[in-house]
This record gives sequence, structure tokens and C-alpha cells, in this order.
Amino acid sequence: MRLLINKIKLSLLKRTNMAQTTKDYDWWKAKGYENAPTVTFIFQSHNKSLQICHILKKLRQYQGKIEIIVIDDGSSFEHTRRLVRELTGANEFLVRSNDLFEVVTYDKAMRMANGQYVALMQDDDDFDDTTWIDEAVNLFRAHPKMAVLGGKWGSGMSFEDGHPRRVDKIEEGDFCFVACVCRAPMWFNKSLFDRYLHHNDFEFAPVQYDDDEICLRSWTLGLQVGRYEARFKSLSAGGMRVWNKSLLAGQTERNGRRLARLYADRMDEITHRVAESNDSLR
Repeated sequence: MRLLINKIKLSLLKRTNMAQTTKDYDWWKAKGYENAPTVTFIFQSHNKSLQICHILKKLRQYQGKIEIIVIDDGSSFEHTRRLVRELTGANEFLVRSNDLFEVVTYDKAMRMANGQYVALMQDDDDFDDTTWIDEAVNLFRAHPKMAVLGGKWGSGMSFEDGHPRRVDKIEEGDFCFVACVCRAPMWFNKSLFDRYLHHNDFEFAPVQYDDDEICLRSWTLGLQVGRYEARFKSLSAGGMRVWNKSLLAGQTERNGRRLARLYADRMDEITHRVAESNDSLR
């Protein structure tokens, strides 16, 4: 019955031209949609819409061409409604993910992104200004083989008893190449992602060690992974850490063993490539 009533209503609107909004090309053009942004920012939001709104205001101050995609994990309509009200720009999008978590949803959003460079973000990220954006873009342009760039910390990787161990962790200092970086921000050169990496490894779904996997995979494909200081600070504990502790514990065990099976035998090769890349900076 509701479908029938709606059909009659729409038919009357069409016949009487009483639709509330008349859309034409000028109406669309005035929205200012940018089809070729320089940067796409992708956020995971796990019941942290207030924090996302706080960061969106800062990103909009950036003078370059940007696109913003927010992934809402589907936990609470309170947060969905807030994000719908906030994301009003032509290049601002909201994706409902139904609790699929990071591996699947980041991958879906990466395919949607039009930016030359994509920054994966978390719902607890904060920063004082937007200089970290231009710094990242300039580093990508200076290193055309760099597929991944982390702004938090980077490290080497070793495997003992079938488990990964981060070694030689770097948390400050000048730009350098590293085996792995940690979100967030975790940047990608979109063209290299599309051409060589293609996707997140869904065997690591829903979460944990997928960021290490894609970094190690990049090195095995002849690409590079870099680390710089984005100078981020945390608004609070990330939503994944607050609501999914038991899941993360199990995923750490399972996916740690997966990572070891894939890359333990290739770490000498990867470590050598990292060292060669750093030598080229001197």
C-alpha cells in the first residue's frame, strides 16, 4: 500500500511540475564538484562522529583540491544522522559499512577515491594545521616509486616462532624508507595502488596487520614505503580500540601467523631493498 501511495504522489508531482527542487546543469555546476582532486581523505568512524566533524572543519581549510570519504560503521543512527548533516560539500561522501571494519571498508573506499594521493585516517586523529598534507604530496612527487607513506611511525619487521616483531622502530626524525608503517595517516599513491597493489588482502579481514601486509607486499613488487612526521595527536582512544578489544586480540594471533607465512622467508630481501633505498637518499 505504501508503494502504491508513493507511486500516485510521484505521478502527481511529475504531471503538475510541483517538485520541490528543479535540478539543471547550472544547479549542479554551482555545487563545485571536483572530479580530479589532488588528495582523497578516507576516515573510519566507529561511533566517533563528533571527532570526525571536528577534523572536517580543519581539512576544509586546506587550499588544495580535496575529496573526503567518511565510512560509518553502522553501529548507531545517532552518529549516522550527525555525519549526514555535516557532509554537505560536493566532494564529501558518506559510506555505510555495516560493521565490516577496516580491511573491507578501506578497500571499498579506495576504489571510490579519485584523488592522486589517498590518506587513510582514523576517528581519533587530530592536527594543528594542514602542512602535513603538502609535505606528503611533495614526498610522493620526489619519490615516484613510493606507493605507501606513513606519518606516524615506521619500523623493520622480523618473525620469531611464526609471529611478527617490529624492530628498529622510528618515531621521529627526517623522512626515510622503512619496511612497514602504521596508520594513521597512511598515504597511498593511487596510480601505483591501482596498477600494482590492486586491493587489501581480504585474508586479513576484518582488521589487524593488513597495513603491515600491504607495506611488505609493496617492497616485493619493487615499490617503496616511506615514513615522515605528520605530527598528529590523538583526540581520544580510537573507536576500534574502544569497542572491539576481544576481536583485536584474536585477530592479532591469527593474522600475525598469516603475515609470517607470507613474508618470513622474504624479509632479508625486503630489508636489503629498504637499505638500498635509504642509501639513495644520502
